[in-house]
Amino acid sequence: MDNYKEVEGKRVHDHRFGKNTMSTLARCIWVPCPVIIGAGPSGLAVAACLKERGIPSLILEKANCIASLWKLKTYDRLRLHLPKQFCELPFMPFPENFPTYPTKTQFVAYLELYKNSFGLDPVFNKTVVSAEFDDQCGFWRIKTLGLKQEETEYVSQWLIVATGENADEVVPRIDGMDDFGGPILHTSSYKSGLLFRGKDVLVVGCGNSGMEVSLDLCNSNARPSLVVRDSVHVLPQEMLGKSTFGLSMWLLKWFPVRLVDRFLLLVSRFMLGDTEKFGLHRPEFGPLELKNRSGKTPVLDVGTLAKIKSGNIKVCLGIKRITHRAVEFVDGKKENFDAIILATGYKSNVPQWLKEADMFSEEDGMPKEAFPRGWVVRRRVHKTWFAWCLL
Repeated sequence: MDNYKEVEGKRVHDHRFGKNTMSTLARCIWVPCPVIIGAGPSGLAVAACLKERGIPSLILEKANCIASLWKLKTYDRLRLHLPKQFCELPFMPFPENFPTYPTKTQFVAYLELYKNSFGLDPVFNKTVVSAEFDDQCGFWRIKTLGLKQEETEYVSQWLIVATGENADEVVPRIDGMDDFGGPILHTSSYKSGLLFRGKDVLVVGCGNSGMEVSLDLCNSNARPSLVVRDSVHVLPQEMLGKSTFGLSMWLLKWFPVRLVDRFLLLVSRFMLGDTEKFGLHRPEFGPLELKNRSGKTPVLDVGTLAKIKSGNIKVCLGIKRITHRAVEFVDGKKENFDAIILATGYKSNVPQWLKEADMFSEEDGMPKEAFPRGWVVRRRVHKTWFAWCLL
């Protein structure tokens, strides 16, 4: 931080701000370059792109490492669901010896190599508690807390939000949860099905995580049941010898979304059969149109559907209530379980700290402007800009 103006332990008056920059803060740091919130893949990529143009940046990260979601909150068997060429960061492809779908360990190693190659040096253990644009002085004021609750305020012309869509766990409150008497955990705490060998486990949520955790449990000789409350698109991971995602992106260059959706569903029906027979009802809109409308991602099947068809994974309707070591479903059925795993996803934490409600939805923390305009929002105040990264 040698290039940053830092003042400790006292109030500071600066003609650029027109008022005290600190009141009770222990430190105030003037940053003459963009401040990036988040040291995940998007934060690292933005910092590298800026550096390639000769622009330094300051990355603030609440965890003690880069890519904390991948390092600390993912299960062991996780792989990239998309081929590596669609997941590489700017200026550096994946190593050639990596498989098409790199493992969690390989992806994290790639990100570490990326960080080191570009000489990126995030400031760790800095939780942003508020970021507000000061109209009087024309700067962003970014307040953080450290491990010992020490306060630091960073002041900069530029703010880049790179905290992604999956910052905080979504943990629903279900009637009777406190009475269950067994483990209830979010997938962010799940590592391996080996801990549940021989047990009856209920997985709540049928997205990519819920499907893959159910498969992992099944392969570990647990007895998983999967709660499917909403409609869901299940697509094969690959079609016609190509990744479904890659094929979709290629088709969209030539055909409208609805026509591509029809093609994807036709091939999926041929390859996977009628998923409705197994309790997996498809939504009204096609997979790509639904993604554009609601952000809901289709499930790319990695083997779970075969286990559902064989009866090794049971599909259940929504939960009505939880009782001691049992769950009652909306169809009146009641079954006993040893553990419950919540595959209920994540949400943006932006509304908790970004004090610019005109830019984003307070409901889900996503930009109000539709893609691609929602990815970069500019404020033309004293040449100050605000960028939003959701990689």
